[in-house]
Amino acid sequence: KKRWLPGCASGNIITAVAMTEPGTGSDLAAIRTIAVKDGKDYVINGQKTFISNGINCDLVIVAVKTDTKAEPPFKGISLLCVEAGTPGFEKGRKLDKMGFHSQDTAELNFVDCRVPVANLLGEEGQGFFYLMKKLQGERLVTSIMAQSMAEAMLQMTIKYSRERTIFGKPISSFQHNTFKIVEMATEIELGRTFLDNLICDYIAGEDIVMKVSMAKAWIPEMANRVAYQCVQLHGGYGYMEEYPICRFARDVRVIPIFAGTTEGMKVIVGKMMGL
Repeated sequence: KKRWLPGCASGNIITAVAMTEPGTGSDLAAIRTIAVKDGKDYVINGQKTFISNGINCDLVIVAVKTDTKAEPPFKGISLLCVEAGTPGFEKGRKLDKMGFHSQDTAELNFVDCRVPVANLLGEEGQGFFYLMKKLQGERLVTSIMAQSMAEAMLQMTIKYSRERTIFGKPISSFQHNTFKIVEMATEIELGRTFLDNLICDYIAGEDIVMKVSMAKAWIPEMANRVAYQCVQLHGGYGYMEEYPICRFARDVRVIPIFAGTTEGMKVIVGKMMGL
């Protein structure tokens, strides 16, 4: 904590969390990156992909298998802190994404990467539980992100629809378009109400796993429906990069995918409902 947290808080240390691998996404227990203890070190070998801040990170928390024979497999997962510049740690290709161009996403490679045993975050074999506990906060943040984007897209579209005229009338005045805007506004209001309640539960320290999974499954999908309709209401201008709605539509598409897919969230909710 003394070594890294002050820099994380000040912004001098950029961090990344490396979980996803080329063949492993939602099924975290199936990761193949291993860390073998060798004296006072761990030796890491494996590959990660889709890692946010992968190129710019100064410190990466890597999910590894420290016990490849653990049953069930998730009990063999640990978290190791690896600093940029560590021999054997290579920042690979910066991925060319559809959106989110302001944030780098990268492949990371570990080839006989040696880190001290002291770089173990928490206890060995507890990495899966740490991640599952803290992912609820990440899913709340991404739901807030989607909700905020939906609200912003609606506002810019209402403004455009009032100013743009066709056949001598604002496009917002045509009943079909009015209904579309009202439908979006209704869904957005529902999302905001649910999210505000969820934030209160989180602040109160309540268990939010089921509700936050519902939020992550529904709000980003709602934001993508809003993006589609807002681009449509902008017409050809909505497809032009000079209009913000174009970027919003590209950027919002990934939110139902990262931090837990829509489908994964529904599986969690279904299990908690006893289905």
